[in-house]
Amino acid sequence: MRVLLAGGGSAGHTSPLLATADALRRLDPATEVTCLGTREGLEARLVPEAGLPLEVVPRVPLPRRPGPDLLRTPTRLRAARAAALEVVDRVRPDVIVGFGGYVSVPAYLAARKRGLPLVVHEGNAIPGVANRLGARMTTHVATSFPDTALPHAVCTGLPIRRLISTMDRDALRAEALATFGLRADLPTLLVTGGSQGAARINAAVSGAAAALAAAGVQVLHVVGPKHELAVPAGEVPYVVLNYVDRMDLAYAAADAVLCRSGSNTVTEVSGVGLPAIYVPLPIGNGEQSLNARPVIDAGGGLLVADGALTPEWVTASVPALLTDRPRLAQMGAAARGVVPLDGDEKLARIVLAAAADGGSR
Repeated sequence: MRVLLAGGGSAGHTSPLLATADALRRLDPATEVTCLGTREGLEARLVPEAGLPLEVVPRVPLPRRPGPDLLRTPTRLRAARAAALEVVDRVRPDVIVGFGGYVSVPAYLAARKRGLPLVVHEGNAIPGVANRLGARMTTHVATSFPDTALPHAVCTGLPIRRLISTMDRDALRAEALATFGLRADLPTLLVTGGSQGAARINAAVSGAAAALAAAGVQVLHVVGPKHELAVPAGEVPYVVLNYVDRMDLAYAAADAVLCRSGSNTVTEVSGVGLPAIYVPLPIGNGEQSLNARPVIDAGGGLLVADGALTPEWVTASVPALLTDRPRLAQMGAAARGVVPLDGDEKLARIVLAAAADGGSR
């Protein structure tokens, strides 16, 4: 069986694509997977690193507001659709799977043009423009969260890496602490703004470095590939990294996480049982707040508005949380299990079923 997986631009689309590719090949080792993305997105690096072939189409952003970009969209979309059709006619997939974003729309249009089975997966609680379109073309629709408003939707959870979904934090903790140069006798706050980092989070936490150190809280701070951060050295470690390849070790070293609330982050952090302070991205359609809501309601995390996250807030709130072991344990237990961790295999089985159905919707 041949499968074309379309998605990219960010880790939010690329990570579940790669997890689904792995699940498909576990369920049927004969499956041939090809990925569809762009030259500019994160997929241009991550897909080849995963050993998968990558075909590219022109990048076509989907503007949310009227303006010059919106007027240029039809012409750009026609070119991207033509490129996707060329890939489809050459690769000849039995089924096409889209994960949303501007890469998926040309794939959805190509699937409809060629009468191919289409599977749509929506990662966020609020569906994006691309998947609202794609879901109208198929009955094979999967979501990460149960209340996502798409027709024919089945909640599978978000496909995430087996490295994360099957990890044993306790077994990895000693290795993780040694890897990052952290102390075993101090609680660890993991800070991350996602694959690109977040300036607001970086400034707020680093501005409270002295208060965190005074409380005996060490920090593992992943600032993002384009960000720099200088923190005074001291007896309490404050480790700054631009990027972490082994997020399983970062999670194993952590006692709590301060992070954005993209779907991938929420699924991984809650799934491994880590208490979290979620700081939703303040742009978009509000999906990040809703992504974290099930975990917050279960008692597994706190929600802080981006504008409210300041060094003063971190100083007043974070040390008390990180030094309260019973509360951390209670929150971690509440977070675990809120979001399913087997979304990769659930989605892969939907893809296999759609391919078996042939051209039926």
